[in-house]
Amino acid sequence: MSTTRTVPALPDGVTVGELELLCVELATQAARFIRDERPERMGVAATKSTETDVVTVMDRRSEELLHRLIQQVRPDDGILGEEGADVEGTSGLTWVVDPIDGTVNYLYEVPAYAVSVAVVVGDARSQGGWRPVAGAVADPCLRLVHHAGVGTGAWTRPEGQRATSTAAQDASAQPAVRRLVASGEDRLARTLLATGFGYAPEVRARQAEVLLRVLPQVRDIRRIGSAALDLVRVADGSVDAYAESGLNAWDLAAGWLIAEEAGAVVVGEGEHPGKALTVAAGPALVEQVRTLFLAGAQPDR
Repeated sequence: MSTTRTVPALPDGVTVGELELLCVELATQAARFIRDERPERMGVAATKSTETDVVTVMDRRSEELLHRLIQQVRPDDGILGEEGADVEGTSGLTWVVDPIDGTVNYLYEVPAYAVSVAVVVGDARSQGGWRPVAGAVADPCLRLVHHAGVGTGAWTRPEGQRATSTAAQDASAQPAVRRLVASGEDRLARTLLATGFGYAPEVRARQAEVLLRVLPQVRDIRRIGSAALDLVRVADGSVDAYAESGLNAWDLAAGWLIAEEAGAVVVGEGEHPGKALTVAAGPALVEQVRTLFLAGAQPDR
C-alpha cells in the first residue's frame, strides 16, 4: 500500500513549514494552559452524547484560547472544534482542534490527555473530503510536543524548546528533538494494538463484540483513552497498530499526519480514516489489522 503524500495546494504565500510551526506553538500554549490553570476541583460543565461523555469548563476555555490565537494570526481561515464554536473561513484552510483529547482522563487526573491542533484542506465536516497539511499533538503531562507537516517527517520535541526552523535542522542542533519512526512489525500475533471505546452504550457493546474476536489474535490490547496519543504511539513505535471506530475529524487530524509522516499507513473502511473505522499501522501490518476489525463489524456512524 502506497504511503506517498503530495503537498496539497495552499493559499499564495503559505508554506507547510510555517503552518507546522504554528501548530506547534498553538498546541503548546493550549497544553500549558490546561495543565497550569487546571482547577483543584474540576467541574463538569455539561455532557455531550451520553452521561459518560463529559465536557469540562477547561475544554471550553482551551478551545476559546485556540480560537483567539488562530484568529489573531490566520483571520481568514476556518476553525472546526470539538466543542462546536465553528468558524467559516475564506482561505481554503481549516484549523481542526481538540482542546482536550482524553477529557475523562483529564477529569480524573489520569496522565494521558493531549491538545490536538491541525490545519487541513477540504471540507473537514465531510467524510473523505479533507486532508491534514500540518499538525501537532501536545502532551501536557510529559511536556512534549509531537508534530508533522506533509513531507517534513514526524518529530517530538520538549515543550519549552521552541521550533525556529525545519525540524531536521532543529534536530541536528538540539539532540532532544527526535524523529519518529513507526514499528516495522509484520505479524498480527506479535502486535501490540491500541484501541478505544465510544461513550454510547450500544456502541460500546458492538466494540466489545469486535474485541472478543480481535484479542486472541494479537499480542495484547492497550486502551489509553486519547485517540491523538494513540496515533502518536503508532508514530513512535511504542505500539504496533491502532484501530478504533467512532472518531471525528478533531480526534484524528493531527495524529493521522504524524503517524503517516513516521512511516505508518492510516486508513478507514476505505482510503480515508473516519467515523466508521480508523486503522494505523506499518505498511506490512495495516491490512491485517483492518481486515480483523472489518470482519463482522457494524460501523458506528
